[in-house]
Amino acid sequence: MQAFVKSCALALTLGLSATSLQAAEKVIFDTDFNVLNDDGQAFIMLAQLHEQKRIDLLGMTLVSGNAWVDQEQVDALKAVERMGVEKDIGVYSGAAYPLLHDFATYDQEKALFGAGWPGAFKTPRPTSASQLVSPPDGLATHTSLRSKSAAQFIVDSVKENPHEVTILAVGPLTNIALAIRSAPEIVPLIKRIVYMGGAIEIPGNTTPAAEFNWWFDPEAAKIVLRSPIEHVIFPNDVCEKVIFDSSVYQRIVASKGVIPNLYKTVLGPEFDKDPNHHSFTWDSLPALYLVHPALVTESKDLWVDVDAHFGPDYGRSMGYKKGAPVGTQKAKVVYAVDQKKFWDAYVDLVTLPAPVKR
Repeated sequence: MQAFVKSCALALTLGLSATSLQAAEKVIFDTDFNVLNDDGQAFIMLAQLHEQKRIDLLGMTLVSGNAWVDQEQVDALKAVERMGVEKDIGVYSGAAYPLLHDFATYDQEKALFGAGWPGAFKTPRPTSASQLVSPPDGLATHTSLRSKSAAQFIVDSVKENPHEVTILAVGPLTNIALAIRSAPEIVPLIKRIVYMGGAIEIPGNTTPAAEFNWWFDPEAAKIVLRSPIEHVIFPNDVCEKVIFDSSVYQRIVASKGVIPNLYKTVLGPEFDKDPNHHSFTWDSLPALYLVHPALVTESKDLWVDVDAHFGPDYGRSMGYKKGAPVGTQKAKVVYAVDQKKFWDAYVDLVTLPAPVKR
C-alpha cells in the first residue's frame, strides 16, 4: 500500500494522468553499469518505473566504459536481484572493447593532451574472477547473464517491436553501433535513442575536448549519431548544472529500505568525511525524461557529430545550427531542466520499496 500511495503521489508531482501511467514505452537500457554511480542510480529509477508499468524495460545491455564489462556483469546481476526484477529484466553482456580506441591510444592521449576520467582505461582488463570486486551487499546468488550478446538482443528486440523501442544509451555507443552495422535494416525501426553523452558548448571531462562516453568510442558514436533515427541528447552542458549534494542525500537516507541503505553504504562515507561533497547528475536525467519530457525547460535542435580523427579533438562532440557536415542528423539537445521537479521525482523513485518478487 505504501508503494502504491507513493507512486500515485509521484504521478501527481509529474503532472501525469492515470491514462499516461498505462502507456508503457518499451526501453532497452544500454549502460556501462556500476553499483551506485550514475548508471546504478538510473537503473533503480527504471526498475521502479517498470514495476509501475510506466515503462516496459526489455533488458539491460552492458558495454565497457566506466569499468570493463567483466566488472559490470557482477554489478548488474546483483542489481536486478536487489530490485527483485531478475525474471523480468535480463542482463546481456556486450562489447568489451571500443571499435578502435584502445589502452595504448589512451596512453598517447594522456601524454599529449592531458586526460581526466579514463574509465576502464585506468587499469588493464581483468583476466580472472579474483580481480573483480563484489557489490557491498554481496554477489548475485541465482541470476546469470542471458545467452544473447547485447548487440543481438538490440537487433532482435527492435525487429520484434518495430517503431516501439527506445534505446536509453548512457555509456559508450559500441553495442548500438555493432547492432546497426550487423543489421542496418533496424535503423528505421528504432523509435528513438535518448543519450547521456557529449559536451557541446563546454570543455570535456576526459580531455579538454571530449566528454567521456563519446570519447571512449568516438567511431561508434559517429556511426550511431549519423543514423537517421530520432536523437535526444543530454550532454554535460545540462548534466553539470544538476548537482547531487548533501540535501538530496539526506532526503534519501531519511527513508528506510534496501535502496536508502545502499546509498548510506556507498555514498555515506563521502558525506561523512565532507558535508559539502557533491557530484554532477548524468544518467538519471535521461532516465526520468522517458516518462516526463516536460522536465526539459531548454533545448536546441542541432546537427550533432563526433570527431573521430586522432589528435587533440579526438572524441569532441560538435553541434551545428547550420552548415552541418553531410550525413549528420538533427538531434534535440537538452540544456536545462526543472531541477525541483526532477529532484522531487528522483527522491520519490529511489525511496520506494524495492519491488521484490522472489
